[in-house]
Amino acid sequence: MPSKTLMINSNSAHKSAAQPRSRASHVVQPQSGPQSPEVFAASADGLAGRDLCSIADLSVQETASILELAHAVKANPTEYNHALDSKQMVMFFEKASLRTRLTFEAAINTLGGNAIFVDQTQSPLGERESLADMSRNLERWMNIIVLRTYSHETIVEMAQCADVPVINALSDYEHPCQALADFMTLEEKFGTARGLKFCYVGDGNNVCHSLILTAAQLGAHCTIATPKGYAPKLDIVAQAIEIAESTGGSITLMHDPAKAVEGASAVYTDVCVSMGFEHESTKREPIFRPYQVNEKLMSLAAPDAVFMHCLPARRNAEVTDAVLDGPQSIVFDQAENRMHLQKALLLMLLDGAGKSPMERKFSRAASAPKSGKRAEVTALS
Repeated sequence: MPSKTLMINSNSAHKSAAQPRSRASHVVQPQSGPQSPEVFAASADGLAGRDLCSIADLSVQETASILELAHAVKANPTEYNHALDSKQMVMFFEKASLRTRLTFEAAINTLGGNAIFVDQTQSPLGERESLADMSRNLERWMNIIVLRTYSHETIVEMAQCADVPVINALSDYEHPCQALADFMTLEEKFGTARGLKFCYVGDGNNVCHSLILTAAQLGAHCTIATPKGYAPKLDIVAQAIEIAESTGGSITLMHDPAKAVEGASAVYTDVCVSMGFEHESTKREPIFRPYQVNEKLMSLAAPDAVFMHCLPARRNAEVTDAVLDGPQSIVFDQAENRMHLQKALLLMLLDGAGKSPMERKFSRAASAPKSGKRAEVTALS
């Protein structure tokens, strides 16, 4: 297969491409290790009341803070059991869902809040009532709105109209919650994403878009291998270039999956026919067949490489059973971490994070039973 490679880690002509809507005004080096209470508090204050339509809505520091909080929530869940007491979350889903719906519901419920689900699979949002009118109603009853839609513009318009936070739980343009949970999982496996060689093989779709932006924010080296005509959108690539220049990361686009996977620490794929593109199934399947992640392709990655997939997977299509169920697969760790990451996101957007993870760690240490002679005497008495 001929290989065409585009290395993007410095100034590029793609910078002239249109930029996605973003509230992140500047880019800084990603935080290494636990954040100070002051740095975490600055991120928490900045995120309170905000929307998450795109990864580009976040600054580098805000992304790091969300991930640090997600790890803390996972490690010490009971400390946050009542952080969002009485908060109301409504979810409008135009697409079917397993992981996204259940992890959001479990997240808010275990934080003390309540989830209300509205099935929009038979009636697209904005059809019965304008999005502006819906927003003005919802903001009077709800504390946060979660949308899973076909059109990204639906999410953007709702966010512009509503005075409460709006979260993109998947659109045709991005899947930010998925990407954040994926890189949380990589941090668990490798300690940090900074300098990590991350490879995505397959369709340059919504998941791919969010992964590129998140990789850039965390200083990872991201390689994308897609068939010709299926590369990620240039506005996403342009945004990732700008971020990667400041974080030490890089973005590489190519068409050769074997070359892309070579030496990678993480190999990621997704279905080649996303929801909404089912009519292209017959056309796409032969085009994407050479991009299947199988044992031969995984053998080119680093010895400690992991395999990733956002699920649901089409077994023996984009990935073989041997890889999906094999020892390198961390797909169910990714799925689990959706809940923990979304807990952190809800806490941040609803101003419920409270003390920083570092402060909480110090508090736990201070309240822990003291060891030494007094403890020994107590044990013997």
